[in-house]
Amino acid sequence: MTRANNSSQPVAQAPMRKHSSLTRFLIARAGSITAQQMLMLAISWHMFDLTSSAWSLGLVGLFQFAPGLATTFVAGHCADRMHRGRIVAACLAAQAVTAALLAASTVTHVVTRDLLLGLSLVLGAIRPFQMSAQQALLPMLVPQNLLARSMALSTVVQQVCVIAGPALGGLLFAMGVNTLYLTCAAVFCVSAVMYAIIHYDYVPPPREPVTAQTVLAGLRFVWSNPLLLGAISLDLFAVLFGGATALLPVYAKEILHVGPQGLGLLRCAPAAGALCVGLVLSRRAIGSSVGKKLLVAVVIYGMSIAAFGLSRSFLLSLLLLAVSGGADTISVIVRQTLIQLETPDLMRGRVAAVNTLFIGASNQLGEFESGMTATAFGVVGSVVLGGFATVLVSLAWSHLFKPLAQRKTLQSQTAR
Repeated sequence: MTRANNSSQPVAQAPMRKHSSLTRFLIARAGSITAQQMLMLAISWHMFDLTSSAWSLGLVGLFQFAPGLATTFVAGHCADRMHRGRIVAACLAAQAVTAALLAASTVTHVVTRDLLLGLSLVLGAIRPFQMSAQQALLPMLVPQNLLARSMALSTVVQQVCVIAGPALGGLLFAMGVNTLYLTCAAVFCVSAVMYAIIHYDYVPPPREPVTAQTVLAGLRFVWSNPLLLGAISLDLFAVLFGGATALLPVYAKEILHVGPQGLGLLRCAPAAGALCVGLVLSRRAIGSSVGKKLLVAVVIYGMSIAAFGLSRSFLLSLLLLAVSGGADTISVIVRQTLIQLETPDLMRGRVAAVNTLFIGASNQLGEFESGMTATAFGVVGSVVLGGFATVLVSLAWSHLFKPLAQRKTLQSQTAR
């Protein structure tokens, strides 16, 4: 594997200028995220068009989340045993087939609610394989000293696609749902080819029997490492308490009175803030005292969410959500970089699987927590309490996970 060197390349030089594999990775990632955003939009609209049922829409999300509980650890094991780029390529090819099946079933008028739910199960089972291999692949493509900035570039790509994907999907949907499905299939295929041709120093690991011990090794590794456990669990609880996304429709309609157009802007604001901060961090490394900066970023995230909960100004609300997105991006980049640096390559896939499970759980449980506390304390009370709870989590983690809080740099301190 290529590691950091002591060459005299300028620190400010963009990572992708010298690393063609990273360029392919980012382009392929942009295509895959855009296609996934469009496909989710199409399935949701198609489901509602067929059923006119909010319950059925909720089932789409549930059916995409539930299979991951069964496949996550197996996916991590595969990412540590097989060529990671080819795993991602295979997952994207399977999603292309899914989109093509949806197009064919629409043309032949055999698409049903059950078919959409069944294909949602397939997509949910595939996703852990893609995410585990994808997370573990990036550190193989750049020297260690460029990893944090490469993570920032990857975050920028993700946020751009999260903003642009649904918008492009909406335009294609206006031309017909078949056009959207076939476009998704084509983009998935192109991205799959690009992932398949990504080159890195792949050395097949020694053969060993597949047992519960080897499959769950990532979970044990994280549990025994206070820095990793602190980083991964910090994300779980920060998003669990501080996520306000599920309640944005209520704010748009009943509190800020801005309607569906305003709701769209509210949903885009965190991504816009994340994009701006990601662009800065892709050009300039975070530097020293990264543990403290991580915890401060989580505090800023929590305070901005609490302030958003109290805001009655639409412009101020947009600004606060953008600040929350920017702060969250700092947290994401520091945590993801530390996870990759402190995990041996032979374990990266399985540790990425644990991280994927925590992220999925925090998003799903966060929406449930928001609804539950909104019922008990009101919508404003739910958001404000959640923001302050996130601040308390950061303060608690500064004492519970000293290796994380005291981390100085984004450089590996683990012998390889």
